[in-house]
Amino acid sequence: MQTILGSGGPIADELARELRRNFTSDIRLVSRHPTAVHPDDELVSADLTDAAATSRAVAGSDIAFLTVGLPMDSALWEAKFPTMMANTIDACAEHGVKLVFFDNTYMYPGTPEPQTESTPFVPNGRKGRVRAQIATMLLEAMESGRVEAVICRAPEFYGPGPTKSLSNSLVFNRIRDGKRPFVPISAATRRSLIWTPDASRAMALIGNTDDAFGQTWHLPIDRSRPSYSEMIGIAATVLDRRISYTALPNAVFRLGGRFVPALAEVGELLPRYHGDNIFDTEKFTTRFPDFAVTSAVDGIREIVGGPTVR
Repeated sequence: MQTILGSGGPIADELARELRRNFTSDIRLVSRHPTAVHPDDELVSADLTDAAATSRAVAGSDIAFLTVGLPMDSALWEAKFPTMMANTIDACAEHGVKLVFFDNTYMYPGTPEPQTESTPFVPNGRKGRVRAQIATMLLEAMESGRVEAVICRAPEFYGPGPTKSLSNSLVFNRIRDGKRPFVPISAATRRSLIWTPDASRAMALIGNTDDAFGQTWHLPIDRSRPSYSEMIGIAATVLDRRISYTALPNAVFRLGGRFVPALAEVGELLPRYHGDNIFDTEKFTTRFPDFAVTSAVDGIREIVGGPTVR
């Protein structure tokens, strides 16, 4: 049995599909209101802030994938993520279940220096501090031998369907809908974006590779790391039309944040858009050389390639 804690999003749903394709048909999906990806998925309703419910959700599993996400709300993250992590660690330790944690890069410094699995945690905001806290909780549990676990870390998403990220909402989805894209801060800096189905496929592979455990892995990206200007150029070629864009400076986010809470929550992430974002994936590509990474061209084509609204 392989269990997905936090089912229902694009990462978790594609993870379930990949597990079924290549690893197991015995899949349990856990969330407050789980929905089946396959007709015979086992569905378990559970609140991961409830220790007893988390224990019941994990019991009988061989591997548990922690993919739970929360809205971009710092107070909510502070209130819920540490409790969810503590309950998941306790449940996996209690039942002897391997744990695969899907992590992000919010705890890394927003600088142009390459980010590797050994990059120190230097968060510059509340959400980054929460992510550093829960990653450290798991690292300490791994080092003490309480739980056999692995951390799979991904940079900013882009992808099909309901993928949520600045790049999708401001750039690619607007291009797809025939609207002018808005680029956060700079169109010239190199971007490290991960195609969401690739993230799920790589996590399934790592979680089913015994010698991958006890470590942190950066999940694979297109290492050409195109800038937004180049990515918009790819979209223009795909759609065979000229696409103009507007770069949004810090001031727009600061002013908008006074009226739109979601914009205020983005503030701590903006430093990483001022310079190149170099998420290093050499460790993964060396260990798994046959893994096929989706190119930026193919990914952008899939998002924007259909007919536009106008």
